[in-house]
Amino acid sequence: MAKSKVNITPLADRVLVQPAAAESKTASGIIIPDTAKEKPQKGKIVAVGNGKKDEPMTVKAGDTVLYGKYSGTEITIEGNDYLIMRESDIFAII
Repeated sequence: MAKSKVNITPLADRVLVQPAAAESKTASGIIIPDTAKEKPQKGKIVAVGNGKKDEPMTVKAGDTVLYGKYSGTEITIEGNDYLIMRESDIFAII
């Protein structure tokens, strides 16, 4: 994943995530076509909001996180795809 500098600031408890690339091959070497690729559930946080009153953010830009399969809203900024989601949609920092 290329280091990305985005001019966007999520509000409150939202984070901007750059999803990891979908797997293009199985462990045994079978090539997966685009139509059958699973949506990635892992990504890198690019930007974070300031949190809510009495609920500071626990993740920071640069963290690699795991999130739910259908979490977030897909957005495109300057030709790059991102997800914007609430911090509560994140399961873990890895």
